[in-house]
Amino acid sequence: MFPTEQFTDPHAAVARVHEIYEHHTALLREAFKRFASGEVMTERVRACYPFVRVTTEFNTRADTRHSFGFVYGPGVYQTTLTRPSLYTNYLVSQFKLLRDNHDVPLEIGVSDMPIPVHFAFPEGIHVEGNLDPDHLRTLPDVFDLPNLATMDDRIVNGTLEELPGDPHPLALFTAPRIDYSLHRLKHYTATSPDRFQRYVLFTNYAFYVDEFIRMGRELMQASSDPELRAYRQQYTAFVEPGDLTTWNANLDDLPADRALTGVAPARQPQMPAYHLQRADGSGITLINIGVGPSNAKTITDHVAVLRPHGWIMLGHCAGLSTSQRMGDYVLAHAYVRDDHVLDDDLPLWVPVPALAEVQLALQDAVATITQLEGYELKRIMRTGTVASIDDRNWELRDHRKPLLRFNQSRAIALDMESATVAANGFRFRVPYGTLLCVSDKPLHGEIKLPGMANRFYEQRVNQHLKIGIKALELLRNQGVEQLHSRKLRSFSEPAFR
Repeated sequence: MFPTEQFTDPHAAVARVHEIYEHHTALLREAFKRFASGEVMTERVRACYPFVRVTTEFNTRADTRHSFGFVYGPGVYQTTLTRPSLYTNYLVSQFKLLRDNHDVPLEIGVSDMPIPVHFAFPEGIHVEGNLDPDHLRTLPDVFDLPNLATMDDRIVNGTLEELPGDPHPLALFTAPRIDYSLHRLKHYTATSPDRFQRYVLFTNYAFYVDEFIRMGRELMQASSDPELRAYRQQYTAFVEPGDLTTWNANLDDLPADRALTGVAPARQPQMPAYHLQRADGSGITLINIGVGPSNAKTITDHVAVLRPHGWIMLGHCAGLSTSQRMGDYVLAHAYVRDDHVLDDDLPLWVPVPALAEVQLALQDAVATITQLEGYELKRIMRTGTVASIDDRNWELRDHRKPLLRFNQSRAIALDMESATVAANGFRFRVPYGTLLCVSDKPLHGEIKLPGMANRFYEQRVNQHLKIGIKALELLRNQGVEQLHSRKLRSFSEPAFR
């Protein structure tokens, strides 16, 4: 029904992707509805993802200032696609770059990659609860189910061994890998993937969530002050878990029904997400990832498929230097990776460089929010190496050996998530940065106790969060062309950003 066709117009190519995807997922949804209602199905029901393919016979002559949007040599390049309604603008931009850089048609067709029946439902289906035991047993005989063998990260990790005659990858993620992460995002954060914004803050403390909620709701309130109203108008809505949406009262072109929409979840999700939305998706998402490198890897593994323009870790750390004070900021420019959770995906010998654009935005944001500059700014912020570990109670062991490593590395701060967030940013080609706040100094007798910690949170959380938001706004205002660094791309990269 959908023969492979060539397109020179990126918009028309994306429209065909929509058509193929909607037809095939509707086929699965309708068949599953009949299956769940008790119909005995004797034949397998299969539908497949759409694909895009480009073929070029010439070496690349792309603008050398660009870090993506071109293939690296003659050959056939292909990737499967999913959820085109979520990725419309992204796909149009990537297709346009391919056309501009190579002047070859885009081939759109139906791949041989099956769509798992679960992924035909954007919000997911829970077959275990809807099917009787007999139908549950026969489900794999009728429909394709998620197959982890098609969802690995060999393309991202640079370990894909291409077979002779196979097309080269055109994107970092295949369609099943994207679908898997989109469903996991909804599970972990209790918000739909289409609510996520392109600039992301990660934090490891609920205090930041409370302050972000307060600020988000306040930004949605009408203001008569022209300057404040103009600032608030950049955001259209504030979204909380359960897709609980508060519309911006400062805007006139919003839905007629501005009542609070969505339903708060019955219980708090594992990693709740909150979204200051902009009409073009370039707003700010904050996610409370909890404590530890495993959580940090889990959430960044999934957020990465949304292709954010950047993410920043805002958290607390132990200050290792005698000259640091409680409440001082640490701008990470290097990482000691003692978190271990990514060792198999990104070997320890791979450097995780600081990104100048993000570093400058964070430094400028600290200066703007604190109203300090030059030598005075150095009183409250140090740039240095952050060590991330996987044992929160490292102080209770013989810590002479780790302390020796930290000393030799010149580390000035210790936490559990920053190196993981940065390393996965490097791995997924997502610009990253870290700004931590010293909340204790265990090596110098200042341990985190309730009274001391509460005073610290009251004094620093609001300012720290404002700095993170300001940094992301600065990055957005500079434009994505300045942000997506070539140092995140290798010499044989897939074309899609």
